[in-house]
Amino acid sequence: MKIFVGNIAPELTEDELKQLFSQFGDVRILKIIFDKYTNESRRFGFVTMADAECAISAIKKLNGKKYKGKKLQVNQARTQVKARKRSNRRNGLPNYD
Repeated sequence: MKIFVGNIAPELTEDELKQLFSQFGDVRILKIIFDKYTNESRRFGFVTMADAECAISAIKKLNGKKYKGKKLQVNQARTQVKARKRSNRRNGLPNYD
């Protein structure tokens, strides 16, 4: 199960976040999102856990918990929505690629 983790401290490392979630079960994938231009944390990330029951337990226990001075926002990640096709900016016509 994939979990969204928001409002994390900018100095939080992936190892620290993995340690926090490992208390509840096996962490398969963990990723903190960074800005591609400044390389600073965007203050959210995703954790994928092997077992759905462990993931639900982690969500219940960690959502709203203060960690490193920040109140974490933890919930089940939503599915990614494909970006809609944009029009051609020069002529305003739809782009039918």
